[in-house]
Amino acid sequence: MPKAIRMHETGGPEVMRWEDVLVGTPGPGEVHLRQLAVGLNFIDVYHRTGLYPLPLPAIPGMEAAAEVLSVGAEVSELQPGDRVAYAGTPGGYATERLIPAHRLVKLPPQISDQQAAAMMLQGMTAEYLLRRTYRVQPGDSILFHAAAGGVGLIACQWAKSLGATVIGTVGSEEKAALAKAHGCDHCILYHEEDFVARVKELTAGEGVAVVYDSVGQETFLKSLDCLRPLGMLVSFGQSSGTVDSFDPGLLAAKGSLFL
Repeated sequence: MPKAIRMHETGGPEVMRWEDVLVGTPGPGEVHLRQLAVGLNFIDVYHRTGLYPLPLPAIPGMEAAAEVLSVGAEVSELQPGDRVAYAGTPGGYATERLIPAHRLVKLPPQISDQQAAAMMLQGMTAEYLLRRTYRVQPGDSILFHAAAGGVGLIACQWAKSLGATVIGTVGSEEKAALAKAHGCDHCILYHEEDFVARVKELTAGEGVAVVYDSVGQETFLKSLDCLRPLGMLVSFGQSSGTVDSFDPGLLAAKGSLFL
């Protein structure tokens, strides 16, 4: 029988239970998947704790690579045996599941199950950050927090290829080496040095065009101090805790900033 990790309440890791589940047959526009590899993301923690609520009981997990077992009516673009991947749809922590066909992309042979499950959500996040939230331009200096994380490793390579000077914050020398191998021009160990002062030094006092911040409470206000006039702070996560309320007038006081 198919199994899944389900949560009947929010809280610590102990709320996750390995249970039998009924999957059923795919309806119109749906596909029945056998999961091959499942991606792990920090948003899974947010779902578990209730910071980002899911209807309960819930199966966490936002991305995976899988094999198509069967398809429902009105599905013509996929067939049993196809390897596919998806992201952005809760329910990934399972051996089998149903999912709308339009959420799936076919995998080429050169991309492994593990690679596909690890890069879908992070890759789409990097795309909207770099190309749609603030569109990074050649010559921009940018600051990316958690540069050695899943999103950071993709985004820093991408930003470098766009012609940006990429500054990243990391938590250790090991992570600094990893980030430098993946596009970072400069790495700041934020536990050991003042990243605001270091950013100002690296940009000759000008500040960066954009800060991408998934850390939240620990970095939010200091990130504003890293921006040049009319710069943009992009907050896309809160791994260190929820950002406190603040007066929007602070954005004007610090240089007509955008959030």
